[in-house]
This record gives sequence, structure tokens and C-alpha cells, in this order.
Amino acid sequence: MASWQLQDAKARFSEFLNAALKHGPQVVTRRGVAAAVLIPIDEWHRLQRHRHPDIKQLLLGPGPRFEMIVPARGRWKRRPPTDFSRPDFQ
Repeated sequence: MASWQLQDAKARFSEFLNAALKHGPQVVTRRGVAAAVLIPIDEWHRLQRHRHPDIKQLLLGPGPRFEMIVPARGRWKRRPPTDFSRPDFQ
């Protein structure tokens, strides 16, 4: 994967875009740190399809069908018994 400095990518955007289309993803760096990636639209669509499977893929695919949505039960916290015969409850 090729790396471009931000100012080079801006100045030579057509070349930057052609490199992405021809050679695959191109990384943009800002002050030597990777900041973004330019990828061809076909690859973007492929990544988006795998990110959000449709209902058929979800139901027919391997693996769990859902996450554990019910938390594990803990110990019941009980209140001390209330004495209703006390005078402050009347």
C-alpha cells in the first residue's frame, strides 16, 4: 500500500486517484502519521456489504444468531422483613 503526504495528495490529486484505481488503497499521511485511505469504489461497496449482512445472510450464515441480550442472573437482594405491627406504620 503506497503512502502519500497530504500536501502531495492535494497537489497531485488526479495522479493520487489513478494510483488508487490502478494499484489499490493509498494511504494519506499528515505529519508522518497515517490519517486516511483512498480506496476504489468497488472495494468500498464490497466492504459495506460485508459490514451489514442482509437478513438472509444473517439467518443462513454460520455462528450465533444473536448476542446474549439477557444478562446473567445475580443473587437476589432481599430487604429485611418489615414489621407492620410497629406504631410508625399506622
